[in-house]
Amino acid sequence: MIGLDANIVLRYLVKDDPEQARLAKSLMESLTADSPGWISVVVLAEVVWSLKKTYRLEKDQIAAIVERLLASRLLVVEQSEKVDNALSLHRNTRAGFADCLLSVAARSAGCTTVVTFDKIAARDLGMQRLQ
Repeated sequence: MIGLDANIVLRYLVKDDPEQARLAKSLMESLTADSPGWISVVVLAEVVWSLKKTYRLEKDQIAAIVERLLASRLLVVEQSEKVDNALSLHRNTRAGFADCLLSVAARSAGCTTVVTFDKIAARDLGMQRLQ
């Protein structure tokens, strides 16, 4: 198993740099079920943020990409069940994906709440807004 950085995943997905996209594609095509690529939750959050902010993809497009990553037999997504739960929250709220992932992870860790300055995360995810 090999770890994949966000820039590798992004080049593979968006192909905005021809040479890096070619290298990323070659790497991704070399993965197998016996030797998969590993995507950490940090990398996934970075990829989602970049797809939204830099590449201006819509929430549904991003969700479809995350679903494909989760479904791939050639990739292992860290904490995939939590990622799937966060993806569901993200689809059904206005909260950002990273906030959804944080909410799921914190509750799983036994936190009674998550404190935030983010109005949307407080409203949609039940976080406690610090005022």
